[in-house]
Amino acid sequence: MHLVRYQSPAGRPVVGVRTGDTVAPLEGVSSVAELLRLRLDELQTAVAKVGEAVPVDGVKFLPPLDGRGEVWCSGVTYERSRGARMEESTEQSVYDKVYTADRPELFQKAPAWRVVTDGEPVGIRVDSGHDVPEPELAVVANSHGEIVGFTVCNDMSSRSIEGVNPLYVPQAKLFAGGCALATGIRPAWEVANPKDLEIGVVIERAGDEVFAETTSTAKLVRELQDLIDVLFLPNDFPDGVILATGTGIVPELDFALAEGDVITISIAEVGTLTNTVAVGREPFTFLATDNLEEKR
Repeated sequence: MHLVRYQSPAGRPVVGVRTGDTVAPLEGVSSVAELLRLRLDELQTAVAKVGEAVPVDGVKFLPPLDGRGEVWCSGVTYERSRGARMEESTEQSVYDKVYTADRPELFQKAPAWRVVTDGEPVGIRVDSGHDVPEPELAVVANSHGEIVGFTVCNDMSSRSIEGVNPLYVPQAKLFAGGCALATGIRPAWEVANPKDLEIGVVIERAGDEVFAETTSTAKLVRELQDLIDVLFLPNDFPDGVILATGTGIVPELDFALAEGDVITISIAEVGTLTNTVAVGREPFTFLATDNLEEKR
């Protein structure tokens, strides 16, 4: 089962439950934000109340976040990420220290309206010559700081910009099409052990596989609830938050994304996310216009 948002026949967002090849609307729930204001036990009760199911064929699924929801990211939470950051950076000790520090690296990635989802493009900056996807398990937390689900995140990143100076991280991470989430949220109570999930990514170029790798969340050095607790310590998230927990897959320095590449990220028990790479701002103007028209 996955919690999803999708367009009604009238073009308005609906919150529902996808089970296999069918999707059904939740009764009495108008937004994911409304769900994420509930405590975990209340949310479990709410998602059990569904209407009539319909086939998913032809249904347009939307990003699984709305309202005042935000996406945040954790950095340098896998040994592979620490090594890659040190390799590309002129300030290597910064990454080495944060890997073992008590305080994790956390940064805001995108508000809900900037998020793209499965089948939509992901972006690379026009002023960046070296870009990679970062496949990550994303934790969904309600407004009370409880972990209620999981989804797939692609934290698109500019290695060339961050590598010059760690202070450029906001520019390397925050840009049009830089944050992608899978369409579904897998409820936390359906994932037996989130610290033992296989994560895989495949990148295709002109139909040929140019990169593929797998890792496991067992290699994540931080505890998921600890990351959420640090995030909530100084912040309120009245409509919930999604926290991507860092990447354990980083291509070698001689690899860079190109326009038209197709990125597929899969996380066992959680879901799959597929996007095609686009360059610049123009491919993402729909994010602003669709929200103004309340289509997302």
